[in-house]
Amino acid sequence: MTSPQTLNLLRTQAEQADKIIAELTSQISVLKEAAVSYVGKDEAARLQKENDILRKEVEQAKIQLVMAEIHNGVRQVFVPNRSVSTSAPDSTMKTETVEEKKKDDKPKKEKKQAPKEKNPAAAKPDNKAEETIDISRLDMRIGKILSVKKHPDADTLYVEEVDIGEEKNRTVVSGLVKSVPLEQMQDRLAVFMCNLKPAKMRGVLSEGMIMCASTTPDKVEILIPPAGVKPGDRISFEGYPGEPDALLNPKKKIWETLKPFVKTDANKVATYKGVPFKVEGKGIVVAETLPNAQIS
Repeated sequence: MTSPQTLNLLRTQAEQADKIIAELTSQISVLKEAAVSYVGKDEAARLQKENDILRKEVEQAKIQLVMAEIHNGVRQVFVPNRSVSTSAPDSTMKTETVEEKKKDDKPKKEKKQAPKEKNPAAAKPDNKAEETIDISRLDMRIGKILSVKKHPDADTLYVEEVDIGEEKNRTVVSGLVKSVPLEQMQDRLAVFMCNLKPAKMRGVLSEGMIMCASTTPDKVEILIPPAGVKPGDRISFEGYPGEPDALLNPKKKIWETLKPFVKTDANKVATYKGVPFKVEGKGIVVAETLPNAQIS
């Protein structure tokens, strides 16, 4: 164990060293101010070097003092180094007894974080009902064929100009050349699907589809609306009161989904799931000769 005399000696040396460093620092400041007129750069550098050497010696002496105090059970307290040296950064030193170190070594309990609140909107399932697909989505109206001619680039197609009760007539392309003579097309009233997406057929844009019953590719008949209808009359279905789409989205394949249920019944009446095509107040739509036939 280090004697009290030794400890006192080390303390005295440390205090003296601090004083010397303070004096040297003061001298350096004075020399710097007068360096332009009286002292050269070499002298200032020499004094700075001596100051650095003394600083290191003081640091070593302080370390020896601290180690001696620790061996004698003296508690060390964190204090800033009050050295006024301008050549080296301030340093700090902290020592502690063995008992305090053991306390600090104990693992700290981590503060429990409250569980993050889940987004209620993300947690809840989407309860939105699936989109209803039924015959009310189709916009079927009575149209009158004002003129008809063969397609210039396709032998099996007709190109028709049709009045469906709008300000502007529509162009409809139909593959009926082999089934219906041209003279039977002219000035004819028929049922047209009006909200299919327009599509080009051999270079001619078709803006609708004439509805026909068929049993084979060669046996096709245009549906016959009731007497007294006029262009623009809408086809309705009892029990399906919804409004038709402005334009069917081809990606949703609504017509392709409904088509298997659109047929003539045993009495040649055009139906959707057994419900007749009807023009309100005027009657039902029929096929000329084809019962139990697909409608498209």
